[in-house]
Amino acid sequence: MPTRRSILLSTLGASLAPAPFGQAFAKASQPATAVSFEVPAGACDCHTHIHGPVDQFPYFAGRVYTPEAALPEEMAALHAKLGIQRVVIVTPSVYGTDNSATVWGMKARGADARGVAVIADTAPEAELDALHAAGIRGIRINLATGGTNDPTVARPRFERAVSQVKARGWHVQIYTNLGMISALKDAIAASPVSVVLDHFGGAKADLGVAQPGFADVLDLLKGGKVYVKISAPYRSSTRGPDFADMQPFARALIEANPDRIVWGTDWPHPNSTTPPGRQVTDVTPFFEIDDGLVLNQLALWAPDAATRKRILVDNPARLYQF
Repeated sequence: MPTRRSILLSTLGASLAPAPFGQAFAKASQPATAVSFEVPAGACDCHTHIHGPVDQFPYFAGRVYTPEAALPEEMAALHAKLGIQRVVIVTPSVYGTDNSATVWGMKARGADARGVAVIADTAPEAELDALHAAGIRGIRINLATGGTNDPTVARPRFERAVSQVKARGWHVQIYTNLGMISALKDAIAASPVSVVLDHFGGAKADLGVAQPGFADVLDLLKGGKVYVKISAPYRSSTRGPDFADMQPFARALIEANPDRIVWGTDWPHPNSTTPPGRQVTDVTPFFEIDDGLVLNQLALWAPDAATRKRILVDNPARLYQF
């Protein structure tokens, strides 16, 4: 039976009138499928977002979309159903360089939370000290959502980010596509800090594992130069609800270096593209994703329980300093 959210998504851009700014259509999705394998103690969801109440955590005026609310108690319910203990909360692009909502979400989760911030080029040391004390362990460069595809723009951004974090033991996380990773491969390989590539490195399922750039990600993995998040398969695939066509990519990445793979949901699954005919300030509903069904794919991507423990527990503990 169609859910309320699926009906809303199917009618978006047709009969549905734009929602006023700050009004949510419905809550973020919760798992509909039970997890089919034993999730190890200390497992971590390494990619989530928190969107707090708009009156407390206003969105960045320069954002390219407006999401629904996604609250700490909703995230806690998600992870209780999945058997996930730990979480990494990443500041989404809608907040610019304001990490308040992320820190708020981390506080709600306590010692089981770490964060990845977005910071200004001129962020003072005092701000970074406060973020570290709150549990931030990396900074994110989001090239994809803003549509940055020029390596001459991305390279200095990456180099500045490295210089900002190298004395703190943090990492630099990059959300981009395979072409940009190839263009930055030399800088990433030479980085004195860990580099994390979001969402399968931006690979696209329909182009296959031989698509340009994927071999560069595998090379960086084999050399221990990057971590890759096998996260948000719905951003790489159009074959839901289980996105089974991501299996060859996941297996290739895990085979390249199982000690540099981490897993994440990308909950609450924001749609970062404002639909045609709507305003950036209109609320765009989340994607409806069954995270239980998606987590079950990990048992196919990594059939060995010891490998899954590395991906879910050991690698995140090392990277995020749990």
